[in-house]
Amino acid sequence: MSQDSQHGKWTISSSDDDDDEALPPSGTATSGSRQPTESKARQSAAKNQLNPVKYETSPSLAGKRKKVASDSTGWALSDSDEDDGEVKGKSLSDLPKKAPPNPKTKKPKVESERPPSPHGRLYYIDEPDDFFESRLPPLNDTYRFYLNKVTGLEKKYNNGALHIRDILSPLFGTLKESVQFNYCFDIAWMVKQYPSEFRDRPVLIVHGDKREAKARLIQQAQPFPHVRFCQAKLDIAFGTHHTKMMLLWYEEGFRVIILTSNLIRADWYQKTQGMWMSPLFPRLPKESSASAGESPTFFKRDLLEYLASYRAPELEEWIQRIKEHDLSETRVYLVGSTPGRYVGSDMERWGHLRLRKLLYEHTNPIPGEERWPVIGQFSSIGSMGLDKSKWLAGEFQRTLTTLGKSSLRPDPPMHLLYPSVENVRTSLEGYPAGGSLPYSIQTAQKQLWLHSYFHRWKAEATGRSHAMPHIKTYMRASQDYSQLAWFLVTSANLSKAAWGALEKNNTQMMVRSYELGVLYLPSAFISLGSGTFLTARLPTHTATSGFPPDHTHTRLI
Repeated sequence: MSQDSQHGKWTISSSDDDDDEALPPSGTATSGSRQPTESKARQSAAKNQLNPVKYETSPSLAGKRKKVASDSTGWALSDSDEDDGEVKGKSLSDLPKKAPPNPKTKKPKVESERPPSPHGRLYYIDEPDDFFESRLPPLNDTYRFYLNKVTGLEKKYNNGALHIRDILSPLFGTLKESVQFNYCFDIAWMVKQYPSEFRDRPVLIVHGDKREAKARLIQQAQPFPHVRFCQAKLDIAFGTHHTKMMLLWYEEGFRVIILTSNLIRADWYQKTQGMWMSPLFPRLPKESSASAGESPTFFKRDLLEYLASYRAPELEEWIQRIKEHDLSETRVYLVGSTPGRYVGSDMERWGHLRLRKLLYEHTNPIPGEERWPVIGQFSSIGSMGLDKSKWLAGEFQRTLTTLGKSSLRPDPPMHLLYPSVENVRTSLEGYPAGGSLPYSIQTAQKQLWLHSYFHRWKAEATGRSHAMPHIKTYMRASQDYSQLAWFLVTSANLSKAAWGALEKNNTQMMVRSYELGVLYLPSAFISLGSGTFLTARLPTHTATSGFPPDHTHTRLI
């Protein structure tokens, strides 16, 4: 669906999981068939976002816009969360044709030829001097859940939030090497986020790009010899490498960051993102046992299992490093997805059945839980079938409503938070923010039943109602939203590709994509068994701002 506006003609971007339609292999060009509309939206945004719509009552942006000539080419990288195996961006043959270069004209550097951000270079402003941390910021050492800093918000709303430059700062450790798992990359921008003293330290990029997209990614890295690549295996059609994680190896120890942001500037600018930052894990004494350094949540075992699923030689040294560190302080559970078809006990290793297993084993039934709504919040929506019984209510809702070992399966309300057109129009970015909210009109028309679940985005408590969400969160809340039975922050959107789907009369689990998140359960944060997280009482359907809990932390039930 296209619409004309002052930004030009823009296209609602595609969803991630239209697996009922035949699509070409990733990296191949199409003609006359379904095109990757997410990339079209991004390319249109690059050309037309010099004067985006601004919400009239939002705070004025600090700083001055950069005086940099806009790149004449469209932005070729897709920032969709799931592209279902579609081509990321256009093929090289589809890019705008340029006039033959003048032989006397000096060839620009490769860095200036990289695809610009989806907004075009003139859109961004320089953040004020005090935007980034010059000293160790106040950290939530209990829950270690953080939002990102958003340019243009009042300073109070960025207190306690983190930018990527803060994460990579020497304040957190003396970096030796790092790994960046992600979906979308701007290599030159990423390298600049490392402090100057760490900027030439080895970086391994774990990605899922193929063919032309892979060639573009490698070309971006040409000026940076310290950057290496590891290509994730995507053997099932329509899958993506969507995991967003940093592994940071310091002289002082090791750290894991699991987050929702791509490695492009747009994702760290005026969108709402979330992350879990681990403690600094110390090195174990030599000759420690294989089980040493494990946490009560078995985070170390699960992280090693997740990395092993890549079957990648490039990750072997990192697997060994993790084995040599003490991860025992970790209180969250790892919930991951890796591509494959799983049977027997392996069905509960990945995807939503992994989440179901954890909720079954580590939570307890709650009196009146039939009135405790399930809340899902995401930035992309896939194809889920002609009615809710096909997947959403048939298996996914059963996972989200699991509380302990009770055989009772109540049918509580299910609220799905997704930005409305008005949310996008009045956002800090204006209509182009929709380029990061893929839900194609073709998919939407097939599942009109889903609209009855929708609630619009609102995050007043954190000042982010006009910072469109790229964060993905799922939770179970009390009727008055003052308690949470559990909370999950993840890269996984609302799709079968991300969460997996049952096959063969429920005897097989099929997962298409790589995803990763962390699950917060009250039982891991209090010493007397299960309970609930207490929050400040929130307005109905408020997103993300109910976590982390307030100073009372948890409540026993």
